[in-house]
Amino acid sequence: MDLDLTDDQQLFHETTVRFIETELPITRVRELHEDPRGHEEKWLRSTAELGWFAMLVPEAAGGGSVSGHGVLDAAIVAESVGRFVQPGPFIPMNVVAATIAEHGSDEQRATLLPGVAGAEVLATWAPFDASGAWDGGAGVTVSGGRLSGTRGFVQDGQNAELILVVADDGQYLVRTDDPGVSVEPLTSLDLSKRFAEVTLVDVPGERIEGADLDRQLHIAVALSCAETVGALDAMFTMTVDYAKDRIAFGRPIGSFQAIKHVLADVGLFLEACKAMAVDAARAVDANGEDVATRASMAASFIGEQATEIAQQCLQVHGGIGYTWEHDLHLLMRRTRVNSALYGEPTWHRERLCAAQGL
Repeated sequence: MDLDLTDDQQLFHETTVRFIETELPITRVRELHEDPRGHEEKWLRSTAELGWFAMLVPEAAGGGSVSGHGVLDAAIVAESVGRFVQPGPFIPMNVVAATIAEHGSDEQRATLLPGVAGAEVLATWAPFDASGAWDGGAGVTVSGGRLSGTRGFVQDGQNAELILVVADDGQYLVRTDDPGVSVEPLTSLDLSKRFAEVTLVDVPGERIEGADLDRQLHIAVALSCAETVGALDAMFTMTVDYAKDRIAFGRPIGSFQAIKHVLADVGLFLEACKAMAVDAARAVDANGEDVATRASMAASFIGEQATEIAQQCLQVHGGIGYTWEHDLHLLMRRTRVNSALYGEPTWHRERLCAAQGL
């Protein structure tokens, strides 16, 4: 993505890439596919030391970003998370940290933020019903401060110690060691991400007064779009390199007109996706009146184009692109899951229409 990075942001980006290439390259990510946790605690703590979960937390609360624009800085990391198919709850951890920082009580900020920002406490966000739909918390009822209901597709729900649950009358922090919390791991199309269904039965919750569900969605969408663009860019680069190296009839296949046209079209739509992702990140960072429109525009466009771009990259690779050993399918899985996780393109288009009164 072209964010017109400052010198500090460029250094931050380079440091992030070097860290990933050293600590968790795709070869190592593959080794974790069968791990129930999906990542190592030591690695997660190391990412926290680089500030991955503190960018939406004010400096006074122990956080801080490189440029003072937390969402833009987080998008830099998100792009690399997608490019290298990194595991872990990067997006939900940032959503939870931002929510506590903005709406938590003084006690919640003091006791919870340091642990979340430092990855000493793995926190996640639970906004979906059991089917994965965005229900505004209708699937969880609250009586006397105790929660009952089910949240579906909770990222790293089986690993989390703290879950920010969207309920029918607000949002509550729930500790997973409570006996009323049961967690059922789910099978994910993205082999690097872990999801679970979380059932609550008369579980005490700590309310976050004034937690803004729309704001949380916008942060998640902006980071998810950046992550998707990172994966798409990696796929496109991989495909162009393959088209240059693969020889057929004595010539690189990239020299054939049919392949040229495909790559030109894919490159054009990829650049459009990058522009939309940058615009969404800037809009969410500014949090102006048009943020909902710009976030949903990006999510609907990128979500739809990601599937087509990935498919075209697969076609250019031919038979080798279908093999388990090739990394292409790992990136395809990431883009497909991201395109659905925080609202399918059709859902975001409906949201756009509703915002315009249509």
